[in-house]
Amino acid sequence: MIVTNETVARLYLKKVEAALGNYDVKTVVLADGERYKTLETVTTILDRLLEHRFNRDCTLLALGGGVVGDMSGFAAACYQRGVDLIQVPTTLLSQVDSSVGGKTGVNHRLGKNMIGAFHQPAGVVIDVDTLATLSAREYSAGIAEVIKYALINDGAFFDWLSGNIEKIMAREYAALLFCISRSCRNKARLIEADEREDGQRALLNLGHTFGHAIEAASGYGKVLHGEAVAIGLCLAAELSCSMGLLSGSDKDRIYSLVKRAGLPVNAPKDISHRAMMEFMRHDKKIDKGVLRLVLLKEPGVSFICSQFENDLLEEVVTAA
Repeated sequence: MIVTNETVARLYLKKVEAALGNYDVKTVVLADGERYKTLETVTTILDRLLEHRFNRDCTLLALGGGVVGDMSGFAAACYQRGVDLIQVPTTLLSQVDSSVGGKTGVNHRLGKNMIGAFHQPAGVVIDVDTLATLSAREYSAGIAEVIKYALINDGAFFDWLSGNIEKIMAREYAALLFCISRSCRNKARLIEADEREDGQRALLNLGHTFGHAIEAASGYGKVLHGEAVAIGLCLAAELSCSMGLLSGSDKDRIYSLVKRAGLPVNAPKDISHRAMMEFMRHDKKIDKGVLRLVLLKEPGVSFICSQFENDLLEEVVTAA
């Protein structure tokens, strides 16, 4: 069964259905947007599977961005205790991040991605040509995750991005192929070492504790996930610098790259910083009551930290 959303369905659905002509294909088209990433929407997918009497030999094909992929993966993990999933990501963010790694789930009013499961896809099919249909804003949102991979453990990639960001912004094919494949390889290495996030995979959360709080506090969908991550990367750099871990010059390099990628570096002015802090205190990465953040020593060197002053954290968030 193909799971997609309204926008992607208009662009690609007939071609994909035609390519799968030898199979018994059913399609469910969902509404667009992060605000529909809910248990109610996943139930729509499960209803369709049951209505058509799909058995455990079926495969879900997630055609779309990260929201479609996350919900399809969660439905695949739940249906008859697990069926196959193929990811066909059509946005830059989903191609470099959410389609790879097996994290699936939905949002709750009290937090982002708080309900979910690990369910690895049977395959991921990436077609760079789909990126030509993205708006400038959606495209930039995906670059935030690319920058994240460079900051985590690939300083050479960060330097390459700094020298080639204009080519990526221009959607040059060779530059895109390189940054997508490099990002996927970087993520795959962490997942192979720690599939269930018991250790080093948590480094992939760089910028995300801040970012998820921004998304939740502003109302899901108002700030794109990649935009929130970009702000989160800057806040992680700011806190790291304030703690004497990251040099001011490296912090400036991070801010500069984020800005050149067309991404925000500050939270929306109307956001409640108190609400941000509250969402962070309920983040799913809390361990035994202690908030863990991914911080930086330099671009390409990150670490998991639970030893920081709450007053300093609040100061950084308030100034965001």
